[in-house]
This record gives sequence, C-alpha cells and structure tokens, in this order.
Amino acid sequence: MADMDTEGAAARRDLAVRAAVEQGLVGGAGTAEPLTCLLDTAGIRASAAALTGAFAAALPPGTPVLHAFAVKAAPLVPVLRLLADAGLGSEVASPGELALARAAGVPAGRTVLDSPAKTVAELREALELGIALNADNPQELARLDALVGRAPASTAAPVGLRINPQTGAGAIDALSTATTTSKFGFALRDPGAREWLVRACLDRPWLTRLHIHSGSQGVPLALIAEGVRELHALAEEINAAAGRRRIDTLDIGGGLPVNFASDEATPTFAQYVAALREAVPALFDGSYGLVTEFGRSLLAKHGLVLARVEYTKTSGSRPIALTHAGVQVATRTAYAPAAWPVRILPYDAKGAPRTGDPVAQDIAGPACFAGDLLAVARELPRLAPGDLIGVPDTGAYFFTAHYGYNSLPRPAVHGFTVTDAGEVRFRLVRPAQDVSEIVSEAGGDLRDALL
Repeated sequence: MADMDTEGAAARRDLAVRAAVEQGLVGGAGTAEPLTCLLDTAGIRASAAALTGAFAAALPPGTPVLHAFAVKAAPLVPVLRLLADAGLGSEVASPGELALARAAGVPAGRTVLDSPAKTVAELREALELGIALNADNPQELARLDALVGRAPASTAAPVGLRINPQTGAGAIDALSTATTTSKFGFALRDPGAREWLVRACLDRPWLTRLHIHSGSQGVPLALIAEGVRELHALAEEINAAAGRRRIDTLDIGGGLPVNFASDEATPTFAQYVAALREAVPALFDGSYGLVTEFGRSLLAKHGLVLARVEYTKTSGSRPIALTHAGVQVATRTAYAPAAWPVRILPYDAKGAPRTGDPVAQDIAGPACFAGDLLAVARELPRLAPGDLIGVPDTGAYFFTAHYGYNSLPRPAVHGFTVTDAGEVRFRLVRPAQDVSEIVSEAGGDLRDALL
C-alpha cells in the first residue's frame, strides 16, 4: 500500500465530501443522487510512486521491472489510464479486462494475461499481440505447444508458468491462492511436480518466466515472502539444470493486505520490499527481471462511497439508518462481514463531519434481504434523514465490482483533485447507470422472445 500522507488524505476526503454536496453530486432527496463514489487522484498517484520507488531503491539500476496493476481491482478505463501515466502496466484475467487495458492505451508489452481458464482464442491473441502470459496447468501448456510455433516471430510474447507454492492459507480462505488444493497454478509440492516442472522448462526454450501469487487480504508478509522464496529457488534449479539462465523473469504477483481499520496505510510497499529482501535477498541482485501485480493495495485507500440516509427507524430498541449503500457496492461486507468490516464516517446534510454522542446503530443498505448491512450496532453520532454516510477504503473491488441485486443501478464514480487553494475539482470517471440501461441488459428488446 502507499506510503502516503494519512492526514492529508483524510483532509482531502472531507473537503471532497462537502464539495460533492455543494456541487450536487450527492445529497438531498429530489435534488441530487442518493449515492456516488469518489476517487482521490492524488492518493492514487502517491500509491503508484510508493510502489515504483520501493522497488527502484532496492534493485540495481537497469533491472527490468514491470508493475502491472490488477485490472479486476478497479476495471475503469480512466483509472487504468491514470496508472499508465504513473508508470504502471496492466494485469488482465479475461477478454473484457484486456479490452479495458487496451482502451486505456496500455501497450501490449506492458500487459500480463493471467487466468486459470484461458481459451485457445485468448492464448492465440496474447501470442499474436506480444502480451506476456502465464500458463496455469499442463493442459494449457499443451495448447501453447501447438500455438507457439504459429505465432509471428516478431511478437516474442513472454510465456511463463504459474506456480502454486502450497505454502498455506491466510485469514480468509476464499482469497488464499497458495493452499495445498488451490485451483491456481502448478502445485509445486505434489509428488513428482518439481521434477516435471524442471523438465517442462528444459524442453521448451520459449518458457522464460515463472509466476506466483501467494499474497492477498489476510495473508501476512512472512507467508507471502515464503512463496516468493520458493519461486526463486525453483528458477535457480531450472537454470542450473539448463546450464544457463533459461528463466530470466520472476512475476511475484501482488496481494499486499490493506488496513481497513483506520486511515493508516499499512503495511507499506517499503515494508513489503524489506520483507522480501530478508527472505529472498538474491531476488534483488539484478539477475532476474521482476513483474508485480498489485491491485487492492494501490487503490483501496483512495476510494469513498458516499450515500444519503433516506430513513431512520428503531427495531428492538436499536436505531437503524436506511441508506442507499449496501450489497450492490459492498458485496463482500454484506455476505462476509467478519472478514470484510468497513468503517462508517458520518456527515450531516451539508457534508460536514457529524458530531454528537455516540449511539449504537445499524447502517443498512437498500436491498431486500436482511443481511444487507454495512455495520451492526456501530457507535456513531445518531444519524437523521438527509445525513450522509461515507465508507472509506473502497477504491478497489467495492463500487467497481457492482453486484446487480434488486437491479440496483451502478453509481457514478468521480475522480477528484484539490488545488492548493482548497478548491475541489471533480472529473466523471463512470456515469451513473440509467434504468433504461438496466432494462436493456435484462433483455428489454427481446420482450416477446419466450412467447
């Protein structure tokens, strides 16, 4: 995550909330949208600079490094364009994500394709365009055997193998990619697997990379570093068997955890690099090119969901604030609140931080199921209709991975900057979804198709 100015980011956020109300982006009933989402442009740039700077400080000059942003974390073309301008590429996992990266102007040579279920067409396209790709399993490798010889020699698409080091799970099982039975990659510790992988690379001169993704939310730095150490050791074994440096690049993935408990940005990218240097010092001797694939840790701290309190009520003596932010933007929180708790920032109807004695109250969303809750018995100043709630740390996976329950529309996303004079300027990143678009997506033009 970014080594960022926490106080400055919080101050920008409060300025943006007030400006969003004043400029009519969100607010009172009948006059503005009940839900909008904000991205702090300066914060995003600071994250990108912290990432690139942490690795540049640890590597010999001239070491090839590509920091590829995981598009799934924020699949928005203007965001990908901003990150590209800050020196980052894109890691994609589907034809749709590849199309977004290309629309943002990310060059093929700064794009990496990862997916456990790539089609022949996706593999062929990557080879033809010169997009780096990582094979996930022996059957995919067999497909590549048939395709590589037909790819134009001028593309020279880098090809690697995704390795599952089987180093263990973090605190969230569903996000742990390096478990014994993970669906991702070649299982390194299965009987005979290591020898098979060495032979596979020796038999294919065009395999020049190894890839791993051992981190994610809930995974400690030491466990992430253990996976990278296993990857480096395998590369050294392959190169020793080949008698030369056959593997020249290590893609160490991403998955740096995010602190959702406060504004503090920790762990930092500098701390991540320090953990890697301690566990795998040879990783930084310049003998291998490096690729990273961070997503959540680059964007999370720089997003804010901002929603109007529509009604308040009491049930079983507990106050409940009914808002327009729920499962559609915070899906993981609604379904797995213990693993994905969020903070709630209370604001009054003018966008100023609300003060007052704290009262335990539920913060509920608009969807028609009982679990659509952002917080339960949360101690906050008592909210009233017309107030606003802010949900920080939502710049990755929250409002960009919309969940269409109840056909709730996708909210608008606005990027903002704050001038030295304190003026907040907004730029539309994604427009709010109109109900006519919902009807169209639901087959509205095919109304009589089943009659």
